[in-house]
Amino acid sequence: MPEKITKTEEEWKKILTPEQYQVTRQKGTERAFTGKYYKLDDDGIYKCICCGNPLFKSDSKFDAGCGWPSYTNPISEDSVIYEEDRSHGMIRTEVKCAKCDAHLGHVFDDGPGPEGQRFCINSVAVDFDKKDDSVK
Repeated sequence: MPEKITKTEEEWKKILTPEQYQVTRQKGTERAFTGKYYKLDDDGIYKCICCGNPLFKSDSKFDAGCGWPSYTNPISEDSVIYEEDRSHGMIRTEVKCAKCDAHLGHVFDDGPGPEGQRFCINSVAVDFDKKDDSVK
């Protein structure tokens, strides 16, 4: 498990945009089909926007048609944590960054992979490091 990062709300507000703060620190959601990574198909690693923790590899990304980037599994079992979410009259499983507790999105049991999971993640909650094929 990565070492936890803790900051005050004011410290988070200084390093995040208002939308990043609303989604990651206040459990918000970006509008469907609007995120910058929804259609991205490049090779690389998706990392937490708050702390840089590696979360998902691009080879686990798929188009679920739901309006948010979707992945079959996290980069490792230690990269994310799960919490029951009973908001909005539903029972869901929230996905959070294991390093800084940032809200990333939710996981559902309707994915295509062997585990059958769909990690539905807000684009604004992650940053993308494109794989550099020039480095051997």
